[in-house]
Amino acid sequence: MNQLIEDIRGSLQRLDAAAVLDILIIAVVIYALLMVLRGTTAMTLLRGGLAIIFVLFLLGRILELSVVNFLVRNSLPGFVLGVIVIFQPEIRRALERAGRTSVRTWLTHEDHDVALEAVATAAGELARRRHGAIIVIERGTGLEDYIENGVRVDAQIDARLLESIFFPNSPLHDRAVIIRNQRIVAASCTLPVATGAAAARLGMRHRAAVGLSEVTDALVVVVSEETGTVSIAADGRLIPLRDESRVRTTLEALLSRRNGLRPAAAQVT
Repeated sequence: MNQLIEDIRGSLQRLDAAAVLDILIIAVVIYALLMVLRGTTAMTLLRGGLAIIFVLFLLGRILELSVVNFLVRNSLPGFVLGVIVIFQPEIRRALERAGRTSVRTWLTHEDHDVALEAVATAAGELARRRHGAIIVIERGTGLEDYIENGVRVDAQIDARLLESIFFPNSPLHDRAVIIRNQRIVAASCTLPVATGAAAARLGMRHRAAVGLSEVTDALVVVVSEETGTVSIAADGRLIPLRDESRVRTTLEALLSRRNGLRPAAAQVT
C-alpha cells in the first residue's frame, strides 16, 4: 500500500502542462465513448471488464502478486483488441456520427415543408385507422444499404400513396418506407433492430425504428397497429406523441435542432 501511495505521489509531482493536456484529451475521448455506449448492453460489458481489471490491479499492488502485476501490465494490447472486437457496432456508430457534417441539410426549406406535411398527414390518417407503419426520413447518413434490401418505388411523396402502402395486406405494407428529399425511394425495407434492455419491452416496429436511429441520424415515424399511437425515433430514443397532430411540429423541432437552427413554434413531446 505504501508503494502505491508513493507511485501516486511521484506521478503527481511529474505533472506539467503537456501532461495535463494529455489527460484532458484522453478524458474527452473516454467521455465520448461512454456517451455512445450509454443505454446499450455494451455499457454493461464495459463496466464488468473495467471492474475485473481494477480489482486485479488493486490485489496485485496491495498483496504484491508478481504474476498478477505482470499480466495487468502486459494486457493492454489484448484489451484494446478485445474492445475493438466486442464493441465493433458501437465504434462504427461513433465513426459514422463523427463523419456527419452539419453543413449538409436534408432538404431545402420548401422541400422540407412539402415532405413533412405529407408524412404528418399520412401518419395521422394511419393512426386513426390503426394501420401500423414505419416512415424513415433520410438525413446526413445515407441509407442505401437499407434501400437495397427493399423494393424501389422512386415516387413523388404523397400522403395518399403512403397510406396505400401501409394498408393492411398490401404487398409492401410490412417493414419500412424510406423518404429522400421529396421522393419515396423504397418500401418494405428491413431495418436493424435495437437490442438494449429498454428496447425489449417494445414491439418489433418500434424496436426497428429505434435501431435505425441508433446507427444513423435518420428520423423515424412509427404508427402502432395495436394502439394507433404515433412515436418518433431519433438518436436512439423513442418520443411518444400525445396525438397525431404533433407529428409535424415535433419533426420540425428535431430537424431544426440538428441543423443548428432555432425552431419556430415547435414543441417536442
